Amino acid sequence: MSSPLITVVGSINLDFVATAKTLPSPGETVTGATLARYPGGKGANQALAAKRLGADVRMIGRVGADSMADEALALLKAGGVDLTGVGIDASAPTGAALLAVSEDGENQIVVASGANHALRPEHLPAVIDGALILQLEIPFDTIAAAAERASGFVCVNLAPAAEIPDVLFERADLLIANELEADFYGPRLHRGGGLVAVTWGSRGAGLFRDGARLATAEPPEIVAVDTTGAGDTFVAALTVALLEGQAPKEALAFACTAGALTATRAGAQPSLPTRPEVEGVLASGRTAP
Repeated sequence: MSSPLITVVGSINLDFVATAKTLPSPGETVTGATLARYPGGKGANQALAAKRLGADVRMIGRVGADSMADEALALLKAGGVDLTGVGIDASAPTGAALLAVSEDGENQIVVASGANHALRPEHLPAVIDGALILQLEIPFDTIAAAAERASGFVCVNLAPAAEIPDVLFERADLLIANELEADFYGPRLHRGGGLVAVTWGSRGAGLFRDGARLATAEPPEIVAVDTTGAGDTFVAALTVALLEGQAPKEALAFACTAGALTATRAGAQPSLPTRPEVEGVLASGRTAP
């Protein structure tokens, strides 16, 4: 079976991750944290996840003309993602995300978009071949233009939740949202006629069409270390599985397992699982390490 071709149009960040015993409440200071830097950004995470899961992947995005850009792109480059569509913007810094992560893996995230907001429709090819994955961390007119120029399967990860053009609901073959995002969008999720996946955290996920549930799946039991990137891995894994022709139940189980494995390690991109890791857990029926 040939590898699916996927283009990801989206955000590229450098993540600054402070891990502490607990997350702060509003106005509270938590001390004793440790700090790490990891490549991130929802678009970049999804691109590398899809590559590690067996797809041929091209990334389209923007970074700044600064030292953070090299760090933000390092794992994409090492992983074999095609970066010819990544441009450099001299007027804005590379995107950055500030993350607080607790001992049980929960997180709080603030994103400074930087060069991600300089990604414009004119930076896109006239036709986007293969499948396309989109998220909502870049300008909406760029997202809409990418969807209109796509020649194949289109997946839109509706995160972070925002008011978006109707064309994205109408053009998407697959919409993916977590339960809070699904509540935000409400009935609009199911009006386009495509597949809709809703994730429920540790309770798994469901796949729907026209509001009717096609399949559900649960993730393996894990000890969560850092949930950052787990949702992005789910997006990439479900897209890859569906492009390969997996049935809804099997595709959803593949995605839930991949997402769960991501949460067992620290950092977004360093934690992304490989295809053999996911298939090993699925084949054995065991809990994830």
